[in-house]
Amino acid sequence: MRVRKLTFAALAVAAGLSLTACQNGEDDLGESAPPSASGAASASGGSGSGGSEQGGGKGSGGQGTAAGSGSDVNSRVGKCRTDELEITASDSTVGGDTEGTVAVELKNGGGRDCLLSGYAGVDLKTSAGSLSAVRTGEKSTPMTLKDGKSVYFGISYPVNESGGSGVRVTGLVVTPPDETKSVTLDWPGAASLPVTDGSGSQVKVGPMGSAGQGEG
Repeated sequence: MRVRKLTFAALAVAAGLSLTACQNGEDDLGESAPPSASGAASASGGSGSGGSEQGGGKGSGGQGTAAGSGSDVNSRVGKCRTDELEITASDSTVGGDTEGTVAVELKNGGGRDCLLSGYAGVDLKTSAGSLSAVRTGEKSTPMTLKDGKSVYFGISYPVNESGGSGVRVTGLVVTPPDETKSVTLDWPGAASLPVTDGSGSQVKVGPMGSAGQGEG
């Protein structure tokens, strides 16, 4: 009986040691495997995200790159630049008017919609020097000028009925709103302005949309 008891005891001890060894092995996997898997997933996710953003791929990574390259800025309407506008001028004086009128057209040829707001700068080149037009004071409403479309503004000036040579006009300089770059055009209006006493400019400029067909 003693021998059998010892044998059972030995078997029980051996079984306990074996079970403990198995549990220790499972605990090691339980502790080490998740961090390893997590690390791999993290590394894979980080690499994929970074690769997509740097490579400009589609999906969330591609959107991140697009935003970084300025598409977010381009998605909003920016102001019209001088180089994007085709600027021309034509005589629009109607017979019987007490003043002469020139309509200036700004056509958007920049390949994108752009914003125009306010008054353009207008200067006449004359035989007496540069003459700056003054604003009419009409309310100016910001507008989006779609690609390929035009907007017009008017320039009014006194007609020379003095019979004299007056002040000869040799050119028209137009600077779009909020821009510093100008465009010089031929003056399509009357050849001369009446001589003034120097009390102020008699040439006036209206806001965007104040002449012609408006926003076309």
